[in-house]
Amino acid sequence: MSIYKECDIRGIYPEEISAEETYHIGRALGTRYENAALCVAGDVRISTEELKESLIQGLLDSGITVIDVGMIATPMFYFAIEELEVAGGIMVTASHNPAQYNGLKMMFGNMPITDREIQEIQRLVKRKKFATGKGERIRREIKESYRRFLEESCPRGNLKIVMDCCNGVTGLYYPQIARQLGYQVVTLYQEPDGRFPNRNPNPALYTCLGDLCEKVREEHADLGAAYDGDGDRVVFVDNQGRVLLSEESFVLYIEDALSRQTGSVVYDQKSMSIVPRTVERCKGRAIMEKSGYGFIKKRFLENHSLLAGEISGHFFFGEIGRDDGLYATLKMCELLTRKRKSLAQMADALPKSCVSPEIRMFCLYETQDALLKKARKFSVKYPIEELDGIRVTFPHGWFLIRKSVTEQGITVRMEGETRQDLETMKQEILEVIPELGGHEYFKKGQREG
Repeated sequence: MSIYKECDIRGIYPEEISAEETYHIGRALGTRYENAALCVAGDVRISTEELKESLIQGLLDSGITVIDVGMIATPMFYFAIEELEVAGGIMVTASHNPAQYNGLKMMFGNMPITDREIQEIQRLVKRKKFATGKGERIRREIKESYRRFLEESCPRGNLKIVMDCCNGVTGLYYPQIARQLGYQVVTLYQEPDGRFPNRNPNPALYTCLGDLCEKVREEHADLGAAYDGDGDRVVFVDNQGRVLLSEESFVLYIEDALSRQTGSVVYDQKSMSIVPRTVERCKGRAIMEKSGYGFIKKRFLENHSLLAGEISGHFFFGEIGRDDGLYATLKMCELLTRKRKSLAQMADALPKSCVSPEIRMFCLYETQDALLKKARKFSVKYPIEELDGIRVTFPHGWFLIRKSVTEQGITVRMEGETRQDLETMKQEILEVIPELGGHEYFKKGQREG
């Protein structure tokens, strides 16, 4: 499986992504962005330091000025590109993937890298005809500038937050910064450990957040915040120790933002119906986009949107032009303080429906195409959209099947207005795509969202 994905470069270390490969990627990037100054950072994964050093050496050998900002969270890396006024940068991280993975997130200008640019880098790596030069490495500290940015952007507060850092890079920065802004912070798994020994680094796997839920109840905290391995995603737990679906958190941001100004909101096509319905109810313009960080961010920036969100826990804010797990946490605290309501009260007031988790099934590429072809048969009876994969609108719900951007396989999600609607849809879907019957979800009941 190629490490060159639609939105980034990612694979298993060292079988798929190695120091040799990242050196050549550095040479390719140095050739593509000749004579530029680029920012480089990394997370806490066991393989990050080796891959980062080989990447930097490749950049230097192609004449690039490298601004090394060290081991920081991805939102701090994005901030550094803007603060240091460089052409772009590369973050060595596999984000939410398990410990055996690593990769490269890249940004040039204020836009995420495109699929076409990634394919061009792959071609340059294969040709190995690189620019040569003698670049310079400059080390810079960004933490204090980032803290000042948050201090200027977010009001101080005194709520009690439990932060689950999942032994990722956030433990080095997020709790301390939040305390400096007046918050009472209790931590879980703060010690950085690139093996992620205590939970999966993907907070959107809600069943992994049991320890956080228990800690919130034990501490009588106002909320819990679970971050991914590199800190750009966040999933919230309310004061009763219940996990909020990412769409529920997103809706709270949407209602607040559109109560104060008009504008557009970009949302992930896998999102529950509550998201576009809330935008429309609040007189905003809802823009659906295909799943994937790069696609969402590009549409968000192109439309100068107020907000954007993915079900994975990425929240983008128009006032800063990017996503940031800590900024999102502080904004949620600000919202709760201003509304004078608990997170549980606000979550309980939201409309309910029945939604599946994001179902992932490993399958070969030719099988993926065959499953999508079968899903297309629904067009005889129901409206379908092909923004990314096949999205079927049923009378009382919807169903989406698409190829995964980050893994070899498909992802499926569906929503019904009631449990019975969802059960009826499941049976109809299995009649057309019986292969899905092999997944545990289609053999048991569903979650009420």
